[in-house]
Amino acid sequence: MVEQGHLSLHVPEPAVRPGGQPDFSNVKIARAGAVPRPDVDAAAEDIRDLAYSIIRVLNRDGEAVGPWAGLLSDDDLRIGLRHMMTLRAFDARMLMAQRQGKTSFYMQHLGEEAVSCAFRKALKKGDMNFPTYRQAGLLIADDYPMVEMMNQIYSNESDPLRGRQLPIMYSSKDHGFFTISGNLATQYVQAVGWAMASAIKNDSRIAAAWIGDGSTAESDFHSALVFASTYRAPVILNVVNNQWAISTFQGIARGGSGTFAARGLGFGIPALRVDGNDYLAVHAVACWAAERARRNLGPTLIEYVTYRVGAHSTSDDPSAYRPKTESEAWPLGDPVLRLKKHLILRGLWSEERHVQAEAEITDEVIAAQRKAEEHGTMHAGGRPSVRDIFEGVYAEMPPHLRRQRQKAGY
Repeated sequence: MVEQGHLSLHVPEPAVRPGGQPDFSNVKIARAGAVPRPDVDAAAEDIRDLAYSIIRVLNRDGEAVGPWAGLLSDDDLRIGLRHMMTLRAFDARMLMAQRQGKTSFYMQHLGEEAVSCAFRKALKKGDMNFPTYRQAGLLIADDYPMVEMMNQIYSNESDPLRGRQLPIMYSSKDHGFFTISGNLATQYVQAVGWAMASAIKNDSRIAAAWIGDGSTAESDFHSALVFASTYRAPVILNVVNNQWAISTFQGIARGGSGTFAARGLGFGIPALRVDGNDYLAVHAVACWAAERARRNLGPTLIEYVTYRVGAHSTSDDPSAYRPKTESEAWPLGDPVLRLKKHLILRGLWSEERHVQAEAEITDEVIAAQRKAEEHGTMHAGGRPSVRDIFEGVYAEMPPHLRRQRQKAGY
């Protein structure tokens, strides 16, 4: 009988720590255009390889190549670039506002703009997103007013949510943006349930669930996949793998599955990985998954391989857990610069036009900020009424809340 040694626990470690040399050698990047585009009714087991590769359209020279290319018009591409530039400028102003004490909290999208901006263009009016806190591009790309977004961030007297939500936790039914939850992963089961309800009602609207790499470790993620696969819910299950949760690298949540997309295969759900910094690839994959949902072919799980350039939030210091130069070494580049390069290559854009657009967009964002600040910020101006605390909670206000409201003087 062989004597057994002591048991030991495996704890995944990131490739590099602060002060070390950034290393992305483990990120296997397929050549642009090399990954096939399967039929929309393909079975999960027949496209298993797509859960381990990375779908790309834009090559290093800025050319759009391969079977996933060609879905967007010239105007669509120019508008897409402008949406990403707007989100980036919006982020810069709101981050500055937080540092100035005008709001308590903010979260940037820096480096991830293509994921939400491109995805939104694959949906139709009435479809519903169940987002996390880093998908404001869904609103920007749907022309939701920036002033309203800023009013919510400032929690001022014109805040559409009346001060009831943490800054950046937007909500807009008309723009297909379900209220953001501060409890991670809850939106996944909500999206699947909403999609199932749409199917039960014989409606035509589909849902999209959003989650970060770290939150896939939550039980709600797995529960959602069970229901989505069992009932073939018309839902797109999005996983934004930006390499880092709040302070832990993506390997902690991924475990031994190899990729996040691969988790879908265990549930019989077709799964794809896409270059999240490639606007054209994101849009193409989103269109493929949306068509599957609309044709009653069931859910699709998409992993967007991207990188969180900035801090997790204004409460975070990433230098404590990753090298300061790591974002510069990220091999998939900057989504804004990549689409810009593609447009210039095609004669649809220029360096001069880009500088002009940056100035125009900055002026628009500053004008929106000034208008929002007229209604107040965290420390100055108008605020929501205390009365709003008691409104919109029950269809009929119960006696105990009515008494509390009266004691508060309302």
